[in-house]
Amino acid sequence: MRIGVLGTGNMADALATHWASAGHHVTIGGRDEAAAARLARRVGGGAASGGLRAAASGDAVLVALPFGAGADVVRELRAELVGRTLVDCSNPVGPGFRLLTEGGPSAARRLADAAPGAHVVKAFNLCHEDVWRMRPPVFGGRPLAVPVCGDDETALARVRTLVRDAGCAPVSGGGLDRAGLLEATAALFIGLWVGEGADAQAIVPPLAHAAGPG
Repeated sequence: MRIGVLGTGNMADALATHWASAGHHVTIGGRDEAAAARLARRVGGGAASGGLRAAASGDAVLVALPFGAGADVVRELRAELVGRTLVDCSNPVGPGFRLLTEGGPSAARRLADAAPGAHVVKAFNLCHEDVWRMRPPVFGGRPLAVPVCGDDETALARVRTLVRDAGCAPVSGGGLDRAGLLEATAALFIGLWVGEGADAQAIVPPLAHAAGPG
């Protein structure tokens, strides 16, 4: 698969490295093409680099940009992104672990509005980039589960492949209208992890007990 990556930060580095190692053709794109070239060398696996438009030509395009910047960049590239799978991993979380999109569209929906011809999928937003650097992210013998939200089945199939190629297990999170729930979950979990030092995983019972007595 041809994968474009918009951005040169930690999430771009962590995820692109998995995908290049899995044999995908990765192109790193950034406004600073020198930074994109440095990241492509670090990612390895024949990763290429260039400007943002070079990365927008992938079958799947990861938007690894901060909330707010992502929609602006995607709007600039909307012509190139028609028909592409656009993967949103952003978290609209502000000071005090506040959800910045509360009362408005989710971050993923804002990308869809900015590039109406693209097929947006929300994924990879619930973990710190250091988790995505693990090879693979397995805890207690169980691969990390990654919720995926989107409306287009071809786009969802591509993202499920990318999840598996990062060593994780894809989980259906529903349509793109549920992406806001994933973003709210991230805000809650980050507040618990960072603000309280709590183990967020401990608040969820095992599946056998989740729905009460059978």
